[in-house]
Amino acid sequence: MPNSPSDPPRRITVQRRGPLLVEGPVEVELEDGSTVSSDRFRVALCTCRRSRRYPWCDTSHRDRA
Repeated sequence: MPNSPSDPPRRITVQRRGPLLVEGPVEVELEDGSTVSSDRFRVALCTCRRSRRYPWCDTSHRDRA
């Protein structure tokens, strides 16, 4: 998903004790070098690693907040 110079920058919203909200579509490169993608207009990326759908947030962080 290369960006052209005319594309607006992606907006990332940081939430205290929550996921990173990223305006999509997005492609995420994982630690092992594999990639996952989503064509949704906004995605929530897990920052606590409790999600069963990692790297996508499934709100598991709420259990231990």
